[in-house]
Order: sequence, then C-alpha cells, then structure tokens
Amino acid sequence: MRRALFAATLILMLSACGSFQIGGNFDLAAFESKVERGKSTQADVQRWLGAPDSRGVSVETDGTRYTQWTYYYGTGNLSGPTNARVKLLQVKFDRAGVVRAYNWSGQAR
Repeated sequence: MRRALFAATLILMLSACGSFQIGGNFDLAAFESKVERGKSTQADVQRWLGAPDSRGVSVETDGTRYTQWTYYYGTGNLSGPTNARVKLLQVKFDRAGVVRAYNWSGQAR
C-alpha cells in the first residue's frame, strides 16, 4: 500500500513539473522574407523548413484543390496551459507545386 501511494505521489509530482515539445521549431520571419506566392516551390519550402509535419488537401469554396503542408511547433509545461506556446504554418501549393497561399497562427517567435 505504501509503495503504491509513493508511486502515485511521485507520478503526480513529475507530471506537474514536466514539460513537452511537439513538432519542430521553425523561423516564420525567415520563411516570410523568402517565400514568393506564384514563384516559390515545394522544393524551396522544404529546403527552408524541412519536411512538413503533415500533408493534406485544401478545397476552396470554388472547388479549387491545393496540396497543403502543415508545420507546427508547441512547447510548454504540463502544469498548466497558460505556459504553452504554439505556432502553426499552413502552405498551399497548386498542382505544379508552386506556393499559392500560406497562413500562420500562434507565436511568431
């Protein structure tokens, strides 16, 4: 019984202090200074940011389909969400692999 109580207490203490990191950090300002809509390619984006964390398809309201790459990064403490920092970058490419649009949210740093 004591061992179980000690183990449970230890797990709670460690989880309260633990930190997490998801995805790979990326420099949004550097990306924005290099990217050119209608000119930059998938190869350019991969050279600047590395492989995307996920790939998918985005369909616009007019039916236009884009390949979408998503980059995300998050870090924080398990003790509370107020310490979390998250940023997300989504890049849309046309069928030729050229950047058509991008959007980001979260912490730019």
